[in-house]
Amino acid sequence: MHRTPRDMPPPLEMLCLKALWSLGEANVREVQTVVAQSRPLAYTTIMTVLERLVRKGRLGRRKAGRAFVYSLQASREAMRRAAIRELVDGFFDGSEADLVRFLSGSETAAVADAGVPDPPAPVPEATIDTVLL
Repeated sequence: MHRTPRDMPPPLEMLCLKALWSLGEANVREVQTVVAQSRPLAYTTIMTVLERLVRKGRLGRRKAGRAFVYSLQASREAMRRAAIRELVDGFFDGSEADLVRFLSGSETAAVADAGVPDPPAPVPEATIDTVLL
């Protein structure tokens, strides 16, 4: 089965991209330091992920002494646009209007029309207190 490339990077790639968005450009150790604040990963894992991002064209790299320095090839805004496009294409059949309706809450009427039952109404706190007594 042929797989098409995704615009939205997987979680480990996203962690490295976020680190580089905050740093501008950095070597593997600097990216690892930022990533370690949320998820401690080995130096070699970060190096592998950064190299994968270079092969995909999302990062550039240049030699600085004995290490490589990585820099972004696409802006955060471009990545956001690609992720939203993937979301719209996958869940809303390419319709931006359907996404806007969903985000504004108008989608609940369409769900009710589709025969999906409404979620149960929340039980008021007063009722819970008397039930527990």
